[in-house]
Amino acid sequence: MGLRKDVMSFFGGALSLYVPKAWKARGQVAMTNIKACLGHIRDTGSSKGRGVFASRQIFAGELVEACPVVLLSPYWVQLPEEVKRLLFNWGHLTKGESAGCLALGWGSMYNHANPANLRYVAFAEERELHFFADRDIEINEELTINYNHTGGNVTSTDDVWFRRHGVTLISS
Repeated sequence: MGLRKDVMSFFGGALSLYVPKAWKARGQVAMTNIKACLGHIRDTGSSKGRGVFASRQIFAGELVEACPVVLLSPYWVQLPEEVKRLLFNWGHLTKGESAGCLALGWGSMYNHANPANLRYVAFAEERELHFFADRDIEINEELTINYNHTGGNVTSTDDVWFRRHGVTLISS
């Protein structure tokens, strides 16, 4: 099963799909670790556009979403800026080789806040990002992450991500 050529060319041939050897041998791909998001997408009512909002009360420490990721080769830095803004720095998160990743599910849809109400952890072997509530979150509250180089933590002292991408920070 391959990707359509137009998809590969859009990403400049930088896609690297991962299927564990054991799954390949059985001819299947299991997604037993995937957890659907406890949120839903809607307009934020601000210039941020769409965001992810809690569908129910979420408690501190609770797993909000477990997302598979699509890894992009080291050439991900050559992708259009509009695409790079959706990516996580996989190499930074996993202390591994330089790569970007696109989190599937709502993972690449969370807006920025500092402090954020979600933290995230990369699981290199599984190639997944897990998003956890850092504090109790009320129903219909926007779910947010910190975009800066925090390694998934909720606070930062510098808005380096916004400067690097030439984006003006929008206050909530």
